[in-house]
Amino acid sequence: MNVIEQLEREQQKEKVPALRAGDTVRVHAKVVEGTRERIQVFEGTVIRVTGGGLRRNFTVRRVTHGVGVERTFMIHSPRIDKVDVLRHGDVRQGRLYYLRGKVGREARIRERRSLVREAEPAPAVVAAPESEEEEEA
Repeated sequence: MNVIEQLEREQQKEKVPALRAGDTVRVHAKVVEGTRERIQVFEGTVIRVTGGGLRRNFTVRRVTHGVGVERTFMIHSPRIDKVDVLRHGDVRQGRLYYLRGKVGREARIRERRSLVREAEPAPAVVAAPESEEEEEA
């Protein structure tokens, strides 16, 4: 095994959410201010996911007070406390840079709805007779 691969495996997080462009996420990032450390929440739409392995990152965009704000986060960074996926968006492209030119209702993304099947009851298991003598009786 390569030394670099081994170091990367040690630094990777175990539970990483499956992110795609168009998802709405809430990122809890640790921010250091002087000697204090606090968690800052950044909520927005994922406009791109790039890289692979330890170098995987994603960019989140939101509009605050009429100004578009984009932040890029490394998914395996120790500065990221957690990432909550609020909803999955239904988009056709991997990069949503066109959202930069859209405002308000134009910038909406449909929600991806997967088929949710109700749990079917398990069929009743009938015990098969073990020997031929029990079948005759």
